[in-house]
Formats: sequence, C-alpha cells, structure tokens
Amino acid sequence: MAHQPQPYPLNAEAVRTWSSLALAALGRAREDIDAINVYPVADADTGTNLYLTAESADRELADLLAGVTDGTAGASLPEAVRAFAHGALIGARGNSGTILAQLLRGVADVLGDEPAGRDPARLLAQALTRAAEEAYRAVAHPVEGTMLTVATAAARAAEAAAGTVADVAGAAYDGARAALAETPGQLAALGRAGVVDAGGCGLVAVLGALWQALSGREPAPEPVRGRAVPVPSTQEPCAEEHGGPAYEVIYLLEAAETEVDRLRTRLDSLGDSLVVVGGDGLWNVHVHVDDPGAAVEAAVVAGRPYRIRITHFGDERRRARGERSQRAVVAVVQGEGLAGLCGEAGATTVLARPGEPPAVAELADAIREAHAREVVLLPNGAELRVVAAAAAQQARAEGVRVAVIPTRSEVQGLAALAVHDPDGTFDEDVVAMTAAAGATRYGELAVAERQSFTSAGICQAGDVLGLIDGDIAVIGTGLAETAEAVLARMLGSGGELVTLVLGPEAPDALAERLEAYVQHGHLAVDTVTYQGGRGSAPLLIGVE
Repeated sequence: MAHQPQPYPLNAEAVRTWSSLALAALGRAREDIDAINVYPVADADTGTNLYLTAESADRELADLLAGVTDGTAGASLPEAVRAFAHGALIGARGNSGTILAQLLRGVADVLGDEPAGRDPARLLAQALTRAAEEAYRAVAHPVEGTMLTVATAAARAAEAAAGTVADVAGAAYDGARAALAETPGQLAALGRAGVVDAGGCGLVAVLGALWQALSGREPAPEPVRGRAVPVPSTQEPCAEEHGGPAYEVIYLLEAAETEVDRLRTRLDSLGDSLVVVGGDGLWNVHVHVDDPGAAVEAAVVAGRPYRIRITHFGDERRRARGERSQRAVVAVVQGEGLAGLCGEAGATTVLARPGEPPAVAELADAIREAHAREVVLLPNGAELRVVAAAAAQQARAEGVRVAVIPTRSEVQGLAALAVHDPDGTFDEDVVAMTAAAGATRYGELAVAERQSFTSAGICQAGDVLGLIDGDIAVIGTGLAETAEAVLARMLGSGGELVTLVLGPEAPDALAERLEAYVQHGHLAVDTVTYQGGRGSAPLLIGVE
C-alpha cells in the first residue's frame, strides 16, 4: 500500500509538503493538461507552464528551508508561504502560470501576516478568498469559464465550510472540481472542443495537493483527463480563437506601482491576454502582442525589465501538434530593444545584463525552449565562447543538433539572422550565417571609467572610446565625433551596408548625423538604424 503522509497543522512543514505534492501532481497531469489547452491560445503548453511555475516555487521554498539549521521546524509559516509565492512569481510561465503565481501571492498576503493565535481554518478560507480576488484584479479582462472561475468557486466553498483546516481544504478542492466540470458551458471555445479549462484543471491538482498535505489522505484520481462531455452553449466564439497576436511576451519588472498602472494601460492597447502580477516593486508581466519590441520598450519606460522571453505562437502550435520545428536560432543580446528585434526575426532571445553574462544552464534552457531538432546559437560576445560551447554540448547530449556561430557582437548576430534560411539544409544555413557574421566588422563606443593605457594611447575618465573588432582604435571627447572617426576607419576598407544600434543615452540627432556622414562620403553604402534599448552600448556599428 502506498505511504500516506501524516496530517499536518497549518505550518511551514505543511507548506513544504503542499509544494512537493503539487509539483508531483502537475508532473503527472502535465501532458493531459497540455492536450486540452484550447484557450486563450491552443498552443498545448498550459500543463507545462503550470509545472515550471510550481517547480520554481518549490525550488525557492527548498532554498529557504535549506538555509534553516533544523529544517522546517526552524522556519515560520509566514516565511514559508512568502518564499513559495515569490518563487512562483519569478518563475511564472505563460498565462496560467502567471495567474497561479498571483493566487499563491494572495495566500501569502493572509498567511504571511503573523497569523499566530488565529483560527487556522478561517485563515485558510480567507487566504483562498484573497487569492481569487487578487487573481481577478491581475487579469486585464477576466473571462468566466477559466481558472479564475475555478479559484472563486474554491474560495466560496472554503468560506462556507466548517471544521478543521483539512475540512476547509477539502471543501475548496471539491468546490473547484465541481466548477471545473461546468467550464465547457461557460466558455464557447471549451464547449466546442469538448474540454474543460486547462488552467482550471491544473488548479484542481494544486488544491488536491493542499488537501492531501493537510489531511494525510490522497485525493481521488485527477477528475478530468482528456476530453470532457461537450455542453451546448449559446455564446459567440471569442476573438482569440481566430487569429490573434503572434507573440507571447513575458518579463520580470522592477517598478513602482504607479508606473505599473500606466504600463497596464499601454500593454492593453498593444494586445490581449494581459496579466500583471506581483507587488512590492517586483512584477511578472505577461501579454500577447504583434509587436514584441513595443511591449518591451513599454517596460523600459516603466522600470527595469529582465528575464525577457519572447515566443512566436507559430512555434508553439507546431509543438502543440507534437512536432519539433526543424531549426531555431537562439541569440544572446544586451538591450531590450535588441531582444525585441531578434524576437521579431524569429530567434529565441536570452537577455544579458551588462557585466552579468548568462550561465551555461540559462543558455541550455533557451536551447530546450526553442523546441527544435536543430539550433543555431549566436553568443554575440567573445567572452561567451566557452559558455556557449558548454551549453551546446549539453543540448547535443539530449539529441539536439547545435551549431555555435562565433559572433562577437550583436551586429554580427543581426547579419547572421538576416541570411538565416530555415528551409535550407542545416550545414548550408550554418555556413551562410557564419560567412555573413564573419564578413561584418563590428565597432562600439564606450565611455572610459578611469584613466588607463590603451592601444590608442592614454585615456582619461569620461573619454569616449571607439573600439573596432574589440580593440580600442580611437579616443575622443564626444559621441558623434568619435563615431565618425570609427566609421571612417571601418569604411576605409570598403563596405556595402552600415548598421547602427543606438543605446538609450545616445542623442536623437546622432543617427541622423551618422547617416548623413555615410551618405556624403560613401554614396553606394546603405545605412540601417535600430534602437538597442536600455542595457545596450551607447553605439554599436556593423559594416558589411
């Protein structure tokens, strides 16, 4: 007979058990939940997103408890629930995972507020009610028949229940199961497909784990696996089922709440499926848009975005059909604007913050998330050569064919992306991308932080340094003059196309001045200009 966990009071140990059981339950149900994912986008990733969100929450909680000398006995309930919720927030994936993170934050708002001496059963009911309320507030346009509906039903059942904390958890679980069975009649997309809501199905698994952690009794088998009985509905089809935005954009954002309110308005005008969760200066933002660059730039205005993930739904729909795309490109970039630009070109992007290059694990995860049989990796930095090679080796051990193109700058990466041909053979594509990158000389402007000896002479703090192919070639006092000197040297050996990537501190007139400079001295040379966004160098120059 399988071992049954012993009943626990509502304490840190119960939270730890709940987390472990929820992760295991979502792991078992992951593929089934993916299979019934039809709303808001039929991309078959709801189960995966919920699992990855729960995994992040479980990891944060485990890290907290590992730092306590005597394990959970030395951790308080407030500490445990806050770590649980924070882990979900920083690791939330997709629409469903983002909502789950906000549900856990609602629980932490109540249980993390020094609950000693209060009735634990009533506290849990209040926590589930707060969770449902905060999740509704986080979604720009709540829709009934989704996991929001299931969360509200669970909260109502918990509030009406009497008895122990386990009784309250059991009532919430039963209320959620009953609500889940009704979702096909509430949302036309579900009724036509004959399925229950995938996110709600995952929430039922999480609430079943909560009941098991507090009662010691194993829940009944997952109530919904595969297709549900279709329920007639008079509702009209929702807009999201037909077309809809092409990209999913997710990022963490450090910003004040007033700025986030303005961000919500801006993102709501750009796309749909907007969910913003979090608080206390840290937010997880999820939106579906056609212009991922605009969604990222809106975040830059609001605060400091990072861990930016841009996914093209065409790739996700291939995965939903059980297909791997034949080939994908993974690019490392500095600057939110460059991340959006590469995302629009079809690349999976990894945003590197200045002075904080991505680790091997982060690049390996990006290769996995590309979900392709063949991956071209663009490190876009000489210092990332070893890291990129190690990540590629990991992916090859998992059966993915990976080629690392030794791009040393984002402008070389852009040149490689411009000739990327996913329909050609892998070898031909890699050769063409490598040739394009190799034929692109790269320059960069930087500002000296202190006096130093360089290959171009002695520089003082505040001087503008012009680098060509990684070496300091020019020392100047102004951005424009130094940029022109760098361009003159780079174009001295010829060129057909100049690429300019402007950083956030570059004045607006700089691009016009440099474009005029190129046109005046090199009539046959074309110029293209991009905004690198915050985090990028003051100016990047590519000459092909």
